[in-house]
Amino acid sequence: MPVLSADKNDAREALAQQEGDSTQEKSLEEVFEATENNYSLIKEDQVSLSYSMSYSYTADQRLDVDILNGQVRAFDVNASSTHNLTNNFNIDYGYANNLTVGVTLPLVSKYDSNDSISGTGLGDVSINARWQPYAYIPGEMTKTVTGSFKTKTGDSPFTTVGTSRLPTGSGYYSFSGGMSISKLIDPVMLFGSGSISYALPEKDINQVRGGALLDRVEPGVSASFSGGFAYSLSYDVSLTMSFQGSYTDKTTYVFRQSGETRNEAVSAATMSGILNMNLGLRVSPKTITNIGVGFGMTDDAPDILLSLSMPIDINGLKAKSS
Repeated sequence: MPVLSADKNDAREALAQQEGDSTQEKSLEEVFEATENNYSLIKEDQVSLSYSMSYSYTADQRLDVDILNGQVRAFDVNASSTHNLTNNFNIDYGYANNLTVGVTLPLVSKYDSNDSISGTGLGDVSINARWQPYAYIPGEMTKTVTGSFKTKTGDSPFTTVGTSRLPTGSGYYSFSGGMSISKLIDPVMLFGSGSISYALPEKDINQVRGGALLDRVEPGVSASFSGGFAYSLSYDVSLTMSFQGSYTDKTTYVFRQSGETRNEAVSAATMSGILNMNLGLRVSPKTITNIGVGFGMTDDAPDILLSLSMPIDINGLKAKSS
C-alpha cells in the first residue's frame, strides 16, 4: 500500500505540472494575441472592440539660406519637430471561426513646431480581414492571410492648404495583402509577417504648387515586414520585442503648366526601420493592457514612438473569446 500511495502522489505531481505548463502556454498565447492583433482571430458571430493610441515624434533641422548674385548672404539652421497622435478604435466581427473582418476608425492630431500649424480630424478609415486557411493545431506553426482596404476619408494633402493646416489622411485609396506566421516554442512565441501595399493613382487634383497645377499623383508600391518574439515573465506581466521595416518605391507627381505642357517630378524611394518593445500587463483575468515604445533606426523613420492598447467592453456585445 505505501508503494501505491507514493505512485499516486507522483502521478498527482506530474499531472499538476502538465496543467501548469498548459496554463503558461495559454497565458503566453493570450498575451501575444493582445499585443499583435493581426495574428489573432475571434470565434464566429462574436464581436470585439479595442482601443489603441500611438504617438510619434520626429525631429529635424531645416536650413534657411539667402543667396543673392551667387553669394550666400544669410545662413541659419532652425530646429523643427513634428508630433503625430493617432487614436484608433477597432471593431472586429467573427464571420466564421477562421475568418475575422473588421473596421478601424482613426482620429488624428498633428502639429508642426517649425511652421506652427496643426491638423485634427478623422483619418483614413480602413476595412480589414484575417483568414486562417488551416485549422489551428497546438505546437504547429499558425499561418494567417491578411488583407485591407484603406479609404481616403481623412483630410487630403492635395486639398488642404499647406500653410493653414496639416492633412490627416493620405489622399488616395490603397489595397494591401500579406501573410503572418507564429509558432510557440516554449517559453517564447515567435512571429513574423510580410505585406505589399498598392495605392491607386489620384487624378484631377488641380492643386496649385509653385506656379503650376498638380494634376496627378502616382504613389509607389510599398512592402513591409516585421518579426519578433513574445515572452511571458509571469502570469500578469509579459514582454514583446519586434523589428518593423518598410520600403516605399518612388512616387511620381505630374504637373500641368500653361496649355497642355506637363512636367513630372519623382520623389526618392524611402526605407524605414523601427525597433519596438511592449510591456503587457494583465489588469483583470480577461483584460491585458499593452504599453509600448519604439525607436527609429533609419532617417525616414520617426525618432520615437509611444503606444497604448486595450480591449473595450460594451454592454450588449460579446467579449473576445479567450
